[in-house]
Amino acid sequence: MAKNDENMNPEDTDITVELELDDGSKVNCAIITILTVDGQDYICLLPMVDEDDENYGEVWFYEYHEDGDDEDSDPDLAYIEDDEVYEKVADAFDEFLDGQEFDEIIESEE
Repeated sequence: MAKNDENMNPEDTDITVELELDDGSKVNCAIITILTVDGQDYICLLPMVDEDDENYGEVWFYEYHEDGDDEDSDPDLAYIEDDEVYEKVADAFDEFLDGQEFDEIIESEE
């Protein structure tokens, strides 16, 4: 399971999180979006790594849980264990990207 140490600054345009992976290494990731699929929230992260890193260009999906009682607590991230659920999240992310591309086309025509 990934540990989430958030480094969020509301003044930054890019919001990032630092994940501590199972092997103890840390990876800084940009938050792309948070999607809701079948009533569960999932966070989509882009590892901010060099081109020669094996994770370059990948998007990581995690279950996303916030403790609604404590505004200062960090959200919890968990691996998506079920392949079917992972595919649903990946499909929802593809739809999100399609919508983003469409929005950019509309904005450029105005």
